[in-house]
Amino acid sequence: MDISSILQGGYQHPLSRSWQGRRQLTKSMFMYPIFITDDPDASVVIPSLPGQRRWGVNQLETFLGPLVKKGLKSVIIFGVPLTCEKTLQDGRGTPADDPSGPVIQAIKKIRLLFPSLYIACDVCLCEYTSHGHCGLLHADSTINTKPSVLRLAEVSVNYAKAGAHCVAPSDMMDGRIKAIKQALIDADLASKCTLMSYSAKFASALYGPFRDAAGSAPSFGDRKCYQLPPTAKGLARRAIQRDMVEGADIIMVKPALPYLDIISDATQLASDHPIACYQVSGEFAMVHAGAAAGVYDLKTMAFETTESMVRAGATLILSYFTPDFLDWLEV
Repeated sequence: MDISSILQGGYQHPLSRSWQGRRQLTKSMFMYPIFITDDPDASVVIPSLPGQRRWGVNQLETFLGPLVKKGLKSVIIFGVPLTCEKTLQDGRGTPADDPSGPVIQAIKKIRLLFPSLYIACDVCLCEYTSHGHCGLLHADSTINTKPSVLRLAEVSVNYAKAGAHCVAPSDMMDGRIKAIKQALIDADLASKCTLMSYSAKFASALYGPFRDAAGSAPSFGDRKCYQLPPTAKGLARRAIQRDMVEGADIIMVKPALPYLDIISDATQLASDHPIACYQVSGEFAMVHAGAAAGVYDLKTMAFETTESMVRAGATLILSYFTPDFLDWLEV
C-alpha cells in the first residue's frame, strides 16, 4: 500500500478527529507532556520546571486521575532512564523500546487505568544513547542517517504495538517520517496510530529545562546540524512540505511563541492537516519567572501566549500549563 493512501491513522481516535480544524481554545486542544522514569515509585521535583515532576509508573493513577476527572484528554510520554537503564545505554539507543522500560510500561499502565486517555509518545534516541544525540553516529561522530531512521521506525512500531495512539518523532533526521509510516504500514498499524511530526523543530535556547528534566543533553557538540537554525524560514517550510508528502498526519512547530510565523506558514502549507505547536520548557519557565517577578499575572500571560498560538493557526498545543488550563477553561 502506498504511503499517500493512508489517512485513517490521523482520525482513528475521537480526540484526533476533534483536531481536524478547531480554532477556539478548549481543554481538548491541550496535550500534557509527562516525564516517566525507570524508578516505578518516583515522584521527583524538576526545579527548573515549576510544578512538574518525573513520575514512576506506580504513581500514574495518583498523578493523572485527578487531571482526567478535570477533563485531561491527552498526554505525550517522554522516557527518562535515570537508574537501571543507564548502564544499558549504547550507540543505537537500545533501551528506547525495552518492554520493561518506562515508556512501554507507562503506555500499558495508562491504557489500563484510563482507557479514554489519548496517549502520544515522543520518539527520539537522545535519552537512550551513550552519546546523547538523536540518531546513530558514524565513526567520525557525524549522524548516520540511514540506520538512524530505521531504528526510529523500529521504536515507533513497538510503541504502537504497546498501545500508543500516536507516535511523535522529535529527532529531525531526514526521511524518518517516510520510514516510520512505511514501518507502520508493514506492521498493519498505520490506520491505528497517528504520526505527528516535529516538522519544524528549531535549535533553540528554550530547551534548557527539558534537558534537565529528561537528562538528554548531548555528551559532545550540539544538535544544530539537524535541528533548524532560528532564521531558517525557508528550511522550515521545506521540512513541513516534505513531512506532509512522507505521510505525517499532524504537523508540529517547536518552540511555539518565537515561531508564530512558522505556525502560520504551516496552516497555509498544510491546510488540510491539524497543526500542533509545543510551548516548550523554556517558554513555560519564562512565563512563570516573569509572573514571580511581578511583571504580569501568570494566568493572564498563560492565556495571552496560548491564544496567540491558536490565532496563528494551531489546533493542538503541547504545554506544561495543561493542568492549569483544565481549571481555567470551562470545556
